[in-house]
Amino acid sequence: MDRRQFLTRAAASTAGAAVLGTQGASPASAAAPSRPVPRQPASLRAAGRDFPKVGGDLGNKNYSTLRQVTRDNVRRLGGAWHTQLEGGSTAQYQECTVVAQDGVLYVASTQQNVFAVDGKTGAILWKTAIGSPSATTDMRGVGLGRGLVFSTSGANIVYALDQRTGAVVWQRQLLNETDGGLNPGTLAAAVVYFDGLVYVGMNGSVVGARGHAYALDAATGEIAWTFWSCPGPGEYGNDTWAGSSWRSGGAVPWIHPAIDPDLGLVYWTFGNPYPRTDGSSRGGTNLFANSLVALDAKTGARRWHFQSVHHDLWDCDNVMAPVLADLEIDGTVRKVVVYGSKAGMFYILDRVTGEPVHGVTETPVPQDPRQLTWPTQPFPGGEPFVPHQFPSDGDATRPVPFYPQGPIFTPAWDRATIIFPGAVGGGNWAYDSFSPDTGYVYVGYSLIDTAYSNAHGGRVNTARPYGEYLAGGLAAVDPRTNTVAWRKDSKWWLSLGTGILATAGRLIFQGRPDGTLSAMDDETGEELWSWQCGAGANTCPISYEAGGEQYVAIFAGGEWEPLGPLTPYGDNLWAFKLGGAVPPAAAPAPPPTRNPITAPPVPGSAAGNTVTLGRVWNASAGAPGGTENTVSQNAMAPQALSVPAGTTVTFTNPASNAYAHGAVSFFEYEFDTGVLMPGQSFTHTFTAPGEYFYNDPVFPQSTGKIVVE
Repeated sequence: MDRRQFLTRAAASTAGAAVLGTQGASPASAAAPSRPVPRQPASLRAAGRDFPKVGGDLGNKNYSTLRQVTRDNVRRLGGAWHTQLEGGSTAQYQECTVVAQDGVLYVASTQQNVFAVDGKTGAILWKTAIGSPSATTDMRGVGLGRGLVFSTSGANIVYALDQRTGAVVWQRQLLNETDGGLNPGTLAAAVVYFDGLVYVGMNGSVVGARGHAYALDAATGEIAWTFWSCPGPGEYGNDTWAGSSWRSGGAVPWIHPAIDPDLGLVYWTFGNPYPRTDGSSRGGTNLFANSLVALDAKTGARRWHFQSVHHDLWDCDNVMAPVLADLEIDGTVRKVVVYGSKAGMFYILDRVTGEPVHGVTETPVPQDPRQLTWPTQPFPGGEPFVPHQFPSDGDATRPVPFYPQGPIFTPAWDRATIIFPGAVGGGNWAYDSFSPDTGYVYVGYSLIDTAYSNAHGGRVNTARPYGEYLAGGLAAVDPRTNTVAWRKDSKWWLSLGTGILATAGRLIFQGRPDGTLSAMDDETGEELWSWQCGAGANTCPISYEAGGEQYVAIFAGGEWEPLGPLTPYGDNLWAFKLGGAVPPAAAPAPPPTRNPITAPPVPGSAAGNTVTLGRVWNASAGAPGGTENTVSQNAMAPQALSVPAGTTVTFTNPASNAYAHGAVSFFEYEFDTGVLMPGQSFTHTFTAPGEYFYNDPVFPQSTGKIVVE
């Protein structure tokens, strides 16, 4: 089959897919001039000399008022110092964003050590172990307040450390309540301090925890209040869960909240319900899963809520820390909260009432009564910040072929997973930035991620396809209209913690999985400077002042990824200043740009230059030799074959198989066996070196590759 025939066949599989939105992007060079925004409230004053919390300020703007480093001089930015906090270890990823106060940086490592570091020299002032280094856990950021440093540990303990010495002042065990969940979950999210209280979130939606958010007394660690995001009997929202499904409903607050001191409200996002891709046991909208909830900061009482996905089946949970800003919309200054999810859309809500300021349309979506699907989903006014359409040929983010496809929010049951366009906006998790200079919200994204994970109850393989491009990008969104000002595509995924810093120097900073930290023009996205940090730069950069000089800092250590360690790991804490003389790190081996098959290639000579399709490998007492596993990703033998150029490879479907199979090279369009019935074979001679991914058109999750040397 030639390329044109292949594309025609692939296109046919997407016929009828709805387009729910437009791309709406302009090239960076063509970005329209931004408009100034109103003066922001003093209570939400942006970070300046200090960067005292993850997100910079209580409104999570990730914006610094420092302006010593500008678009005109950023090329003079160099390494001020470089410290390896864990002795140069590359055994673990690092997810902790740094905070800074009075010229001292505070950061926690995945090895469960909390550090205070001199912001001028990089010298470690103190180090406190709050858990076993071998019992690694997600450490996403410490909180500062009352002269204390607050951190969580892998044992689900909150610690308060003396800010001067690192000595333990108090500790509090959490997640030990009787809540009825299948699993207690784990503490997660950056810790936030405000007005005598410490706000702590948790993880566990994928294991059947019952989600809840905490506020602790900062002086003693006593629990001030708990908000249960899967409401129990008699609580508001309990009737949105069928039967007792609320007991293990997930809906965990694994991203840190924003706080409006003037309104006395905490804005907290809650994740997907459990089971995350099987809704058959939890009828209803499932509050407060996939919701932003405004809570009274002192009591935890719910003031209002907004749910962005009803009865989620697609793992489209909320993955961005909410951002607070005052904006002029239609001639009126509105207090808004910007709230986004993996569906790739922003909801711009009034902070007082929860009203969508650009409107929301409850739009009918595809239905499957077995999944108890909700009839409509909310679409905000404006446009998505990632395309809600299947990308065209040549786009690095187009989906792997042969999977059933449909519009966003298409349900699946017990067949191959359905992919929908526009997934996912926020990748796995991200920290956005808001610049009052441009009025833009900056968001990193990755495409085609958990859209593959919407199949019923584990009956089919819902893993992300091998060979898929791991691309993403950066978008600037104008929240006054909820439209995209510009978008930059990238060969790297720019989510999974890779937050964005905006500064009054008219710059935005963002790290990348290959270890690069980049500075860009905040108006156009044009790259002006970059630096190699030596490990995945996947946390959020910050800026602070020490000794009268502006510094930019980032903790570069790679990221956790459900696919495995794709980014280079490390423990590199970097600080930069104008005229800094410390040279860049050596570039690590770059992460893959496509989801890799990790099985080592088998030499063609050892395999007889033959690939066996639909191999028999499930043991079964009722069938001699076992039965075919039709949902395995590696039902090719060998899954990876290495041959020299000029080799003829045979693809065979053994006569003992019960099903038809095939092998079609995707994206490179090198070969197509067609559909092979049991006992049939196909040969192809490889002449050009390269790596050729292919999958089975009958069972598309089965994927292999041919490496031609």
